[in-house]
Amino acid sequence: MPKFQGAIFDVDGVLVDSPHEKAWRGSLRELMESGWRDIRDQTTWSPDAFTPHVYQQYVSGKPRMAGALAALDYFHVPDAEKRVAEYAQRKQEMVVRLIEAGDFTAYPDALRFVIATKDAGMRIADASSSKNAGLFLRKIRLDTFAAERGISSPTLKSGQTLLDYFDVDVSGRDFARGKPDPEIFLTAAHELGVEPGYAMVIEDASSGVQAAKAGGMAAIGISRADDADLLAAAGADLVVTSLDEVDRDALTRGQLTRKHSLRIVRAAGAAPAPSGGSAGRPPVLHDPCFSVSAPLPPRIRCVRTQMPPGATSTSC
Repeated sequence: MPKFQGAIFDVDGVLVDSPHEKAWRGSLRELMESGWRDIRDQTTWSPDAFTPHVYQQYVSGKPRMAGALAALDYFHVPDAEKRVAEYAQRKQEMVVRLIEAGDFTAYPDALRFVIATKDAGMRIADASSSKNAGLFLRKIRLDTFAAERGISSPTLKSGQTLLDYFDVDVSGRDFARGKPDPEIFLTAAHELGVEPGYAMVIEDASSGVQAAKAGGMAAIGISRADDADLLAAAGADLVVTSLDEVDRDALTRGQLTRKHSLRIVRAAGAAPAPSGGSAGRPPVLHDPCFSVSAPLPPRIRCVRTQMPPGATSTSC
């Protein structure tokens, strides 16, 4: 049966709670309070102005130099083109120090989802613009995580790190164009041997969602920074606050759906999802993440739209 054949994961904000945002914010503050003091009053920057929203909308998901320039432009820093290399270097030095100090954590919901996608028969790839992605992925022992949580998987081997577990690693490569251009995701899909219409991308940044959709792929937006509206506006087929919300059983049927939603995105050629509930009574789903049973709203209408190259989206 046709179904999703590949899953492509961003790293920072999806798989790990990394110190990138802290480093971008902290290194700019260091500069503004030292070497750039003389131009500080010419900018819109302040210690509280570099918010998570600013990071997600303007910096997250972009290559280092592009992210640095975007931040400087946002704060109207004069001579940004001349200052961008210094800012990018200061940020890189800070993020390496934070990583080496262990100042990051892996998201348990993401690790469970990575294992679930591979157990469902998909090939998986990591695809981050960050050149630091490998530093994170090598430090995460996926076998230890699974053992501590009683997860048994036929695809997981003893001693495997998260980096080892991926079939393809395209993170940190120098691409001609960064996100929202789809080049990084198209490269990942090609190396996985998967057509774009049979691939899904898991992203936390609007630029990454835009890149996935531009490449003809399904996109899950993971909102960890209260930015669900941004991800939806970027075109995400599904927006969740935890990857535990994604219906993993539906993945094996080639369907991308959230446990509390009637919105379904199907891989090209996948069969329709079975209907639930009885006449006059909406179905009830159990969400193990929140351990509550919630009735789905009654169906008002459904609209089917075509998604390239052959997948369909049904909104109810």
